[in-house]
Amino acid sequence: MAKVNISNVVVLDNPSPFLNPFQFEITFECLEDLPEDLEWKIIYVGSAESMDYDQVLDSVLVGPVPGGRHMFVFQAGPPDTSKIPIADAVGVTVVLLTCSYKSKEFIRVGYYVNNEYSDPELKETPPDMPVYDKDQKIFQIPTAADTLQDSYETHKGLLLLHLRQSCCYTQTSWITSRVGPFG
Repeated sequence: MAKVNISNVVVLDNPSPFLNPFQFEITFECLEDLPEDLEWKIIYVGSAESMDYDQVLDSVLVGPVPGGRHMFVFQAGPPDTSKIPIADAVGVTVVLLTCSYKSKEFIRVGYYVNNEYSDPELKETPPDMPVYDKDQKIFQIPTAADTLQDSYETHKGLLLLHLRQSCCYTQTSWITSRVGPFG
């Protein structure tokens, strides 16, 4: 049986201007006390071409975590625009929400994010250099939510993820497969 169940992750302030903070409302349940902190991170993928452009926007320690249901809002500022390749400033990218226990990452929740200009004129004729204060980010509602269960010996049974598929404007997520062994 899993010790941690993530029951929901909701994207707040969606859509929003590109330079607004990222905000996630995270709800999870611990079936028993966790004596050490869970470390959560928000990562902005600056380019699909290389992980060199990934930016950790913020990290937060939650814990020690007593058994029971918990909810918190995790907020991080926007990415450093000088570190985003010009060709990747507008279009689809990914934002990752990760969680680690005892310095071992055990989950990555990923969202497709469409960065597009809100001004119709800029949409029609994009400028050579990005205009971030006219850009907006829109988190996409996926068509399905996957389940990832940790099967590695180090953290066996720590996580079982149940993401609810929600209707209307509640944002659910997909799980990326970029998680490696916990060796």
